[in-house]
Amino acid sequence: MFQKKLNKVKLIKNIFHLRVVPRVLLATVIVLVWVGAAMAKPTTMTRVDLVEQKLQIALDTVWVIFGGCLIFFMNAGFATLESGFCRQKNVVNVLAKNLIVFTLATIAFWSFGFGIMFSEGTPLFGFQGFFLSGVDNSPATGENYQGVFTALAGTGIPLKAKFFFQLMFAGTAATIVSGAVAERIRFLAFFIFSLVLVGFCYPVTGHWIWGGGWLQGLDFYDFAGSTVVHSVGGWAALVGAVILGPRIGKYQQGKSFALPGHNLTLSTLGCFILWLGWFGFNAGSTMKADPLAISHILLTTNMSAAMGGIAATITTWFYFGKPDLSVIINGILGGLVAITAGCRFVSLGGAGFIGLVAGVLIVFAVDVFDHLQIDDPAGAISVHLVGGIWGTLAVALLAVGPDVNLYHIGPAQGLLVGGGLGGIKQMFIQLLGIASVSLFTVLASWMVWSLIDLFVGIRVSPEAELKGLDISEHGLQAYTGFMLKNDVSPMVAGIISRLNNKHKT
Repeated sequence: MFQKKLNKVKLIKNIFHLRVVPRVLLATVIVLVWVGAAMAKPTTMTRVDLVEQKLQIALDTVWVIFGGCLIFFMNAGFATLESGFCRQKNVVNVLAKNLIVFTLATIAFWSFGFGIMFSEGTPLFGFQGFFLSGVDNSPATGENYQGVFTALAGTGIPLKAKFFFQLMFAGTAATIVSGAVAERIRFLAFFIFSLVLVGFCYPVTGHWIWGGGWLQGLDFYDFAGSTVVHSVGGWAALVGAVILGPRIGKYQQGKSFALPGHNLTLSTLGCFILWLGWFGFNAGSTMKADPLAISHILLTTNMSAAMGGIAATITTWFYFGKPDLSVIINGILGGLVAITAGCRFVSLGGAGFIGLVAGVLIVFAVDVFDHLQIDDPAGAISVHLVGGIWGTLAVALLAVGPDVNLYHIGPAQGLLVGGGLGGIKQMFIQLLGIASVSLFTVLASWMVWSLIDLFVGIRVSPEAELKGLDISEHGLQAYTGFMLKNDVSPMVAGIISRLNNKHKT
């Protein structure tokens, strides 16, 4: 009897080992595999996210560098534009200024400008990051960023790529001055002023708007630099032109005499180069490879340029009787300058309206400055100053408003597209920004120009100006072997001769 029970127990034990234990082991294995898979999944996703993040950083960096290279090419546009608008005896001087200004901008912006503009400091200026130094863990962004350039913390690219792109803007601001003071400024005076403008004047107001300064805190918006770059350059150019005075023979007995440029082919080529470069200027300011934003900005930029050219053509046709090519060129450039502030924030129709108004304004601005006897051989003041002011104001008039497809953070809906109190507030903020930047730039530029004039002298002698700055300043000719064309009328030549004799006496 006992043996039967023992056999029965053994049988149950065998059944347990054969059936239950394997099932338990199988369940255990399944549980372990499931837990392992669950634990392994986040690790795999982290690796995928890391790859995507590195790819995005690479794409953003390539796009920003490409945009910066397009802006750099704009220097060639300024050089050809200005040299074509000037007389042939001054071409070498114009080319030399446009070439040397970027070398000076590089040193000045690297040494002090970038730190003043984008590093941590006060609402008025930054005081760290000189010589591109200081803590920085770019391309980390947002809360993960640790460094002194917090104003650029939203851009997920290396610091040196950020500097490269911003350097191109700084160089552009200084180049604007060259055209307005052409044909009578001393090369050394322009040399010194360019260093101070890029190393101090431009970065201070840039800090207010882009570097976390007080205007940025008030929600002043200038997407790509209608005020930050172009108005600053325009005001500096205006002050320089006023202190320098007009070219010999330009204004006599209350009348304005034409001193036409020697090669409109060069100027037209320069316009095309600048138009191309502006796509990098505006679309590159996204600072990341955002397909929707980039494509929108490209179209608004092009639309404004096109309408600016058409408006200037029609206006000059009716106003002067013929479509003046030089005015058409400046109308296109005026449209480009004006759209720079709002290219991210306005619709295509709004961009067209901005360009149309800019094209008309440029025509009359050139005439107004001429009547004021402010001599600007290239029309730089009308294009960059007037166009920049109008474009900055247009943001408050035509911005589509946040929380739509174009942008989520930006200016309030414009007054002309249904904006209410928000649009009015935005207009006052834009006006405040324009006024404050203008006041500072005028005062700083006047002081710098005056000091240069006091210690160095800013204007060449009448003999040097009549001979041409190519020979007097550089000892070279742009067109060696070619006879120099008479660039003044007989009446003006007589006036110049009398002035020269008076100066010698």
